Amino acid sequence: MEDSFHGIIAFALMGVMLFVGGVLRKNIPLLQSSLVPASILGGLIGFLLLSLNWIPSYKAVDFNTLTFHFFTLSFMSLCLTGSSKDKSLAGDSIVRGGMWLTLIWTASLGLQALIGYGLIVCYDALTGSQVGPFLGALITHGFTQGPGQALTYGGIWEKQYGIVNATQVGLIYASLGFLVAFVVGVPAARRVINKGQNLNKTSSIDATFLAGFFNVNQGKSTTRLVTHSANMDSMAWHLGLLGVAYVITHIWLKLMQAATAGYEPFGINIAVLFSHNMFFVHGLGVCVLMRLVIDKAGWDQYVDDETFKRITGASVDFMVVGTIMSISFAVLYSLLAPILLVAAAVTIATFILCWYSAKLSGKLAPERALTSFGCCTGSTGTGLLLLRLLDADFSTSVAKELAFFNLAIVLVNLPVLFILTPIAPSVSPSTYLLAMAATVFVPLALMPLLMKKNAAASFSPAAALGE
Repeated sequence: MEDSFHGIIAFALMGVMLFVGGVLRKNIPLLQSSLVPASILGGLIGFLLLSLNWIPSYKAVDFNTLTFHFFTLSFMSLCLTGSSKDKSLAGDSIVRGGMWLTLIWTASLGLQALIGYGLIVCYDALTGSQVGPFLGALITHGFTQGPGQALTYGGIWEKQYGIVNATQVGLIYASLGFLVAFVVGVPAARRVINKGQNLNKTSSIDATFLAGFFNVNQGKSTTRLVTHSANMDSMAWHLGLLGVAYVITHIWLKLMQAATAGYEPFGINIAVLFSHNMFFVHGLGVCVLMRLVIDKAGWDQYVDDETFKRITGASVDFMVVGTIMSISFAVLYSLLAPILLVAAAVTIATFILCWYSAKLSGKLAPERALTSFGCCTGSTGTGLLLLRLLDADFSTSVAKELAFFNLAIVLVNLPVLFILTPIAPSVSPSTYLLAMAATVFVPLALMPLLMKKNAAASFSPAAALGE
């Protein structure tokens, strides 16, 4: 039985790091004032311990799989969550808000790739290094897409095209993205809250918010039991629903893999669209359909949305810890200068894009600005964490907009993500760069079509940053 504990203990170690991060946040005033989440603190501590080899028998790679599945779970559970009943907390529409987030994300996808590619070309020319421009372009898959996609595309580029360390560099970018999301996003969130510009006024910076823990008898339980304990626990029921979605998604992928095996129109391997690396995309679709059936059949009385929100939040916390713990220190050290150069330039450009695009989106502009910045620097899970600062219980429509957004970005970016990106190192530089340039400018040209006369004139990103 001992051999079966390796993965379980890896999960337990992630839990320990969350525990340590929470205790540090509660007891150190500097950490409280910075609003750094326990998941970031715990992940950094775990990374340090692994780098020093102070956790026997465990390496960074042991946390890759857990990170991928917590990322998947966070959004499958979100898609099984119903819409908020409080219409005062909703934006113009989930579709309109989701399209704003989609256009910002799409523009960021191309912008980051262009900056990363160009900077490494210049870096190699000036220093005589041979880093390679695609290790720079990979930042868009670590920042804008997140750890799951960084693992996917980095692995393809490394195995199929010989781009050394692409997998680890992708994970490093993803982890740095989480860090810069909070280094930049948390101060902006603090100013938005202090100015009362967030729509959900239950999110305010008080002693409890800073410490990250409720006092005795202060915390409120918002979940609703939908099963009798003599039958089964309510949490087990909701995890069972996620299990149903997971199994359906797995069966669907296996069937489609068999149906598309060997089918390569125009030399494109269609089967890659149905690989388990793309599980989360198909899982989102399955959960959206499941929720639609639940609502139409009147079965929503047997589903507690608050319970799914707790599952989503917990999955995000574990995902962040796992991503940071997955970094290989040796790769980070050897490529530190070019990685930091690219990361810094991309962070500045992404911040400007997200803030000034979201400013035009409506009354939820602050929430969308922070959420899009989080999505474009770490993952959609990071966007949720930053949104949670302004919307503690996910009561506004932005969380649901994210669910729509996760499906929309796949459809909108299908040619780039599923056709160009897997074979990017094999195409000419001009083809790759032109495609990424189009990915930037087409969304920017379409944004005015989503604008309404009552766009957020009251929200200023400059004010949010104290300018």
